[in-house]
Amino acid sequence: MTSWVHVAELRELSRRKKKLVVVEGRAIALFLLDDEVHAIDDVCGHKQRSLVKGTVLDGQVICPGHQWKFDPRTGQAEDQALCQPVFAVQVTDDGRILLDPVPRVSTPRGTVAVPEAPHEASEVSP
Repeated sequence: MTSWVHVAELRELSRRKKKLVVVEGRAIALFLLDDEVHAIDDVCGHKQRSLVKGTVLDGQVICPGHQWKFDPRTGQAEDQALCQPVFAVQVTDDGRILLDPVPRVSTPRGTVAVPEAPHEASEVSP
């Protein structure tokens, strides 16, 4: 059963289109792309940089550490084998953003839950 956690309000994403939240000790980056909210592990698995501090271009999140491009919908890195965990998101009619804190990783067979111990980012404020 999914345990949805209220993490932000949609209006908080309206200006910058991104926001950092911490759920159960884990830094998670929220991105508003094409009127949809996506959640991806904020700590890049390659250089441990904060993805929310990166740039969003053509629907891709660009890591500030090495310029790798991640799809925030799937977590997949462009032209790389690395895949960032993503999180299921719901937006309520009144604009509340709810997140399932169980990380998921895209595989050739679809997206699967990856139970793991939470980790903390070295920097958690954008």
